[in-house]
Amino acid sequence: MRQRNESDSIDSIPVWIRFKFGCIRAILWVVIRVIGLRGLYFFGRCFALCEWAINYKRRRRFHAQMGEIFNRHYDSDLMRLACRRYFIRTRCDKFFYLLFDLLSREQICERIHFSNRPILDTALARGKGVYVALSHNGSQHVAGLLMCFLGYRTAGVRDRNEGALRQYVQRRYAQRFEELRAARMFFADSFPRDLFRWFQENGILGSSLDVDRERESHLKRMAVEFFGETRLFLTGTMQIALRCGASIHQGFVVSLPNFHYRLELSPPLVDPDASHDEGETLSRLMQIYAGNIETHLRQNPDHLSRL
Repeated sequence: MRQRNESDSIDSIPVWIRFKFGCIRAILWVVIRVIGLRGLYFFGRCFALCEWAINYKRRRRFHAQMGEIFNRHYDSDLMRLACRRYFIRTRCDKFFYLLFDLLSREQICERIHFSNRPILDTALARGKGVYVALSHNGSQHVAGLLMCFLGYRTAGVRDRNEGALRQYVQRRYAQRFEELRAARMFFADSFPRDLFRWFQENGILGSSLDVDRERESHLKRMAVEFFGETRLFLTGTMQIALRCGASIHQGFVVSLPNFHYRLELSPPLVDPDASHDEGETLSRLMQIYAGNIETHLRQNPDHLSRL
């Protein structure tokens, strides 16, 4: 997998898009200076409620997804509440993501809640690296940022075609914070030797495997049962972690009020020091991974991200 080149420039983004993001950042910065971060969160909530009131197509997609998750057996009042919270979460998370580099280290660190951090420290003490299986639900894009500010060496695996917003803010982050310049990013469709090396260097790697669509033909996928349907999830990084003897965990990021975030990390999904049949273990891990996402979404339906 090719490492993301530091020369990848913000100049590749069209000028009008950079101008748009710059204007939004300027507005958010003025709001922070006038009414503070708590006031900005309240502003984001009001903005999101207006979106919820007028964007009926997005509301309809949310309820359709909830019907699949809960097999049509759910309380309609609770789902309407979850829908409003979904709009609030996504809008406020975008605000936070866009202005992250405008905040101080103190403002950022005080918003990170990681109660099960000893699990990660114990895994790193083995010296063989840590793999954290993420998913496309909730604000997983901030997980790596927050981990960097806690002092961990992190890397991520991403699709080669990043959106303009992520290109823009990642460049801004690297310009502002030394911690984020040290983070690594690998593309998902390249040779995986860098991932083997990263685990050998005892790094933390995160990636999302719940990609139920065809990417490149050489990327391995496996069938899992997911909300009563058969889905094909990516297996490459999980398989590499098994072969390297890395400690394998599952992680979620839960958005809390006022731009606070709780990092949730599971205990090891499999004993990394025991001998395993790779095929059987990989199949079992992928089903555990899918089942944990189901549980997380049922507990946090507003963290659904793919509509």
